[in-house]
Amino acid sequence: MSANLNHRQAGYNLLTGQGLEIGAFHQPATIPAHCSIEYCDAQSKAEASRAFPELNSDDLVDVEHICDLDKQGLSIFEAERFDFVILNHVIEHVANPIKVIEELFRITKAGGHLIISAPDKQFTFDKNRALTTFDHLKAEYDHQITEVTDEHYIDFLQGVHPDLFEIVKDKPQQLQVHINNVKKRREHAHVWDSQTFSEFMHNTLALLQLKATCLFVSLGNDNQIEYFSVWQKECEAS
Repeated sequence: MSANLNHRQAGYNLLTGQGLEIGAFHQPATIPAHCSIEYCDAQSKAEASRAFPELNSDDLVDVEHICDLDKQGLSIFEAERFDFVILNHVIEHVANPIKVIEELFRITKAGGHLIISAPDKQFTFDKNRALTTFDHLKAEYDHQITEVTDEHYIDFLQGVHPDLFEIVKDKPQQLQVHINNVKKRREHAHVWDSQTFSEFMHNTLALLQLKATCLFVSLGNDNQIEYFSVWQKECEAS
């Protein structure tokens, strides 16, 4: 992602204390100097460099915590561990987005901040794909899904590389090779625009009975790439 991300800075400036960024990859958040941060990902810097040779390995962050959101959630972290947690352009890759939101809030302290962003399909290669419905996401949560199915990746290929299906027509083995390739790269499983991601956040918080206030938001029509938001986890009433 090479787009200008200056619109995020006002959100980052709200952060204080010790935080965690998940999936920072080669574009870590520019946090205030008074904050400290740790990095978590599903693979090490060396593994990421091999999987994504198009990236400059020197730009990749050093990962302190290896954790697969689909398989483990964030179970390696105790509840209310961090003052803030950042998840930029990760949730579209996971098998169970509602479960991820639940885990993010679990490890964030009361009064702490959660930054979350997702690509707005209008400005990405997902523009020809159908929006993911909340019913679809709730079904994945209810069934405790822990793996992105091949059907999600077929939808990705149909939307992003439609010509491929004429090439592999009547060649299921070749199609499976392409599916396996996008699975290895953890390509986008779910698709939102800014409006539907906002609805997803509000619906998810209501479903999980989580109380949080949105302190900052930047939408795709304004920044030309994403829904970006900062949420503050409410303190429990004493």
